[in-house]
Amino acid sequence: MNSDLPVIEPAIFEAMRTQRAMRRLKPDPVPVEYIHRLIWAATRAPNGGNVQPWRFMVVEDSAKKRGLQEIYAAEWAKYIAGRGAQKRAEVSERERRSLELTLERGQYLADHLHEAPYIIIPCGFLLAINSGIASGSSIYPAIQNLMLAARAMGLGTVLTTLHRQNEGAVRALLGIPEDAHTAALLPIGWPVGRFGEGPRRPPSEVTYWDSWGETRDFEALL
Repeated sequence: MNSDLPVIEPAIFEAMRTQRAMRRLKPDPVPVEYIHRLIWAATRAPNGGNVQPWRFMVVEDSAKKRGLQEIYAAEWAKYIAGRGAQKRAEVSERERRSLELTLERGQYLADHLHEAPYIIIPCGFLLAINSGIASGSSIYPAIQNLMLAARAMGLGTVLTTLHRQNEGAVRALLGIPEDAHTAALLPIGWPVGRFGEGPRRPPSEVTYWDSWGETRDFEALL
């Protein structure tokens, strides 16, 4: 590594390194001040023209959280019967354990979603932020800001979009208007497990230079 380069190791890199999808959350209360801080972080995100095309639906009511869980669980059951079964048939024996663990964690979330102290549903207004490239894309930097802020405060969350398979039911439950599109569903709570680094491919394997497929060995240059 070039020792002449400045050493930059801000805490945000540690948050990125140890951020994981936390599907097992405790029902213990989370101070509302923490939720305010999460939304504050989300709204610091860059967005096209500073239109700020977002609203954040925070669900705390027990009956409404249960309603969301029922919608989510029904869509999860459909997924398991369809795509989940297909994946089981496609993977090798060596890969099967990893797949089963993933599905097991997904099942836990489907069964216990309502137990999270809060569920946040970020919504975007597509007409306001349609850049012609990816309609609605400005909402996702805000979501990542929120998730990194959660990690920094020791809160667990996971980004899921399965509820969108029955978005109409979610709209009806929460009174969300037609022009506000639900981009994700994020349960928020204190995690049961530990934060930690997940397995990831090295940058050299996923980076192409100037032409598709042209790689460089990042690690050899460090």
